[in-house]
Amino acid sequence: MNNYQMNYGQVYQSPMAVQNMVAAAMKRVYLNMFLGLLVTAIVSLLCVNSYSIMEFLLTKRFVMLGLVVVELGLVIGISSAIDRISNTTAMLLFFLFATVNGLMLSPIFLIYTGASIAKTFFITAGTFGAMSIYGYTTAADLSKIGHILMMALIGLIIAVVVNMFMQSEQFDYIISFIGIIIFVGLTAWDTQKIKQMAQVMPVDQVGRLATIGALTLYLDFINLFLYLLRFFGNRR
Repeated sequence: MNNYQMNYGQVYQSPMAVQNMVAAAMKRVYLNMFLGLLVTAIVSLLCVNSYSIMEFLLTKRFVMLGLVVVELGLVIGISSAIDRISNTTAMLLFFLFATVNGLMLSPIFLIYTGASIAKTFFITAGTFGAMSIYGYTTAADLSKIGHILMMALIGLIIAVVVNMFMQSEQFDYIISFIGIIIFVGLTAWDTQKIKQMAQVMPVDQVGRLATIGALTLYLDFINLFLYLLRFFGNRR
């Protein structure tokens, strides 16, 4: 079958060609996401093995706050400027975000045992993989559920802020359980959205899609991992 079929003077890609392009685009998304997670893991491990870095991160309150601001700025910046910056710049910003997040996550190695962190990572990978496959293959429209989950995510953020003042451990577990449900669902929805974008994305824009898609799924993975860690992590 030819990749292109003629109809009324128009040139259309065959379904097989579109399917191959989508598969190639998704592979780039997952590869970029994996590289981002790898950068985060390496940075976290390097930090936790450096006493001076950990002392600086944990004793200077403004540092963690500054990292949070930088993270938010990078997410907003990449998302809003993705159509105006080059693929290389977008990827560099994504890896910068992954590096900053590695700094942010390094203290978890002081709180939880390495074995339980590894166990939780594999649980997260399995859950994420299953939901991403579902989002990629399902014929059901997940947009309604996705919009509900986004509203629930806003409520979750508000609950987290409230509990920063309440300091309720029981409420924290409830928040974590809800967080798991939200990000399990968002993983499927975000995968479906990225696939749908790949189906209509011009070839010269695939690089940008690979970056913004990787950032989206990276955030789903990291948040799912952190909420699962509350249940499967063993404290030192």
